[in-house]
Amino acid sequence: MKITTWNVNSLTARLQHVLDWTAANPVDVLCLQELKLTDDKFPLDALHEAGYEHCAVFGQKTYNGVAIMSRHPLRDVVKNIVGFADEHSRVITATLDSPTGELRLVNGYFVNGQAPGSEKFEYKMSWLRGLRDYLREEVAKHPQLVLLGDFNIAPEDRDSFDPVGLKDTIHHTVEERDHFQKLVELGLCDSFRMFEQPEKSFSWWDYRMLGYQKNRGLRIDHILVTEALKPQVKGCAIDRVPRKWEKPSDHAPVTVEI
Repeated sequence: MKITTWNVNSLTARLQHVLDWTAANPVDVLCLQELKLTDDKFPLDALHEAGYEHCAVFGQKTYNGVAIMSRHPLRDVVKNIVGFADEHSRVITATLDSPTGELRLVNGYFVNGQAPGSEKFEYKMSWLRGLRDYLREEVAKHPQLVLLGDFNIAPEDRDSFDPVGLKDTIHHTVEERDHFQKLVELGLCDSFRMFEQPEKSFSWWDYRMLGYQKNRGLRIDHILVTEALKPQVKGCAIDRVPRKWEKPSDHAPVTVEI
């Protein structure tokens, strides 16, 4: 089974990219972030035709929005973080009955945070605490769980094109990395780092200053798996190809094979 996370930075603008990519890469589950559309605008018909007959959607006009698209039935869908009041559509959770048994999927578009010391950064810290409290219970109930999405955190220096110059800036702060580590301490593992990877492997590149062409990127899109799933993980990779297309998302899809 292949599961992919992809921040599409507007599904309306990138629908054809999603259709083209899934035609060439027919993954079982595709988790999207930054839909930037309301539920009623979600292109269900087109995605059903692409083979994703089961879609759990939590949209929002103009900003945010997350969805889980699956070739297998989804159930027990939960929107946002239980116990944390949030007006934004950032998290969607669902259970999938996979060939390996019941699989719990938590798809998140993590708060950006803007800049350390800002109100948005404090919101990010509060949001991450709420997420961790929620996940602690989810992991306890669901041994086979996958947490994936756009984390807006580069967890290590090797996940940034300029760890020295960007030290203590957004995505790189000690506070953010500490929150990432605390997620790991819940019993989760960064599937990408389970395998040998090329140096300077990134999943996001700024549109400005030839960010992609110069590989001035960050690895901020992650797939974390529980200990029970680790023995079943066969690989994890970033596909840079869609980032080369005309008018691409600034993120590339990341796929884990279980």
